[in-house]
Amino acid sequence: MADRTTPSVDTASLRARRVDFSARPNLLLGGVLVVLIIATIIKEPGYASVSGARNTLLLAAPLAILAGGQTLCLLTGGVDLSVAMTATAAAYVCANKSSNGALRSILLGLAVALLIGLVNGLGIAVGKVNPLIMTLGMQGILVGVLTKGAQSFLKGSTNVTPFVKTIGGGAIGVVPWNLFVWIAVGGTIIFGLKRTGLGRMIYAVGDNPIACRLAGVRVWQVQLAVYVLCALLAGIAGLLLSGKTGSVDLQLSNSFLLPSVAAAVVGGTSIFGGMGGYTGTILGALILGVLERLLLFLDASEAVKQMLYGALILGLSALYARLTRE
Repeated sequence: MADRTTPSVDTASLRARRVDFSARPNLLLGGVLVVLIIATIIKEPGYASVSGARNTLLLAAPLAILAGGQTLCLLTGGVDLSVAMTATAAAYVCANKSSNGALRSILLGLAVALLIGLVNGLGIAVGKVNPLIMTLGMQGILVGVLTKGAQSFLKGSTNVTPFVKTIGGGAIGVVPWNLFVWIAVGGTIIFGLKRTGLGRMIYAVGDNPIACRLAGVRVWQVQLAVYVLCALLAGIAGLLLSGKTGSVDLQLSNSFLLPSVAAAVVGGTSIFGGMGGYTGTILGALILGVLERLLLFLDASEAVKQMLYGALILGLSALYARLTRE
């Protein structure tokens, strides 16, 4: 009977390793990042330069900000599949209204993002629509609105203001401006998740929404806040992307949808909610940023990249679920 009820030393050791890995994946992620950097340098020695680091950060910063919004959604057990078009919508409106001045055009672009997030949040939190369905539907609506708008009420300039170009694609010496935006946004997310009541409620709702309701937590308010914040972060990322390219089009952010989810999942945020954080997402975004450069040097097509991101999401989701299963 003792053999049946008492786990062996090997089994207990394996469980301990699993819990340790799931609780602190950052060491492993750091190792993966180093290996990818070395592989990229071997393929393209010129990558080991200030220019190589700058190009990686110019890509990783907007991706990490988009992934920050996905992290918040995933922590509540949801997801936002409209972030790519939300980013594009904010950037498009900002560019189209650039004649009104940098500040006003930026505020208009972010206001559009907030409105999209509000509609998503109300549909999910109040209307009880599944997040996958709600945000996928919003993605389709935004494609139609922007396509029609580009021929009518949004017809005109698609060039961004010099200020947005500087923030999105410029640098102070060798340090890109968008890195400072990323640091500010990332610091706010990390502090908010760890030190504020909303941050604690996000984890609690993702872990057990029913228990939260029974405890008197207004779950719908937490969900609404999460999707509004996710859309705001998508808007900021869209502005950075438009500044990097210098102009906008309807395909501006399309290729960032899967990577935004992949960065959060690679960073250890569970798709089932309640576990993860933005620190891991930062490492996930850097890993994908370096991987993007490696695939570029290998002449990989966009189709291959999207296949790889999808495989990462599926593989790592299964891995984390297995490692954290009791």
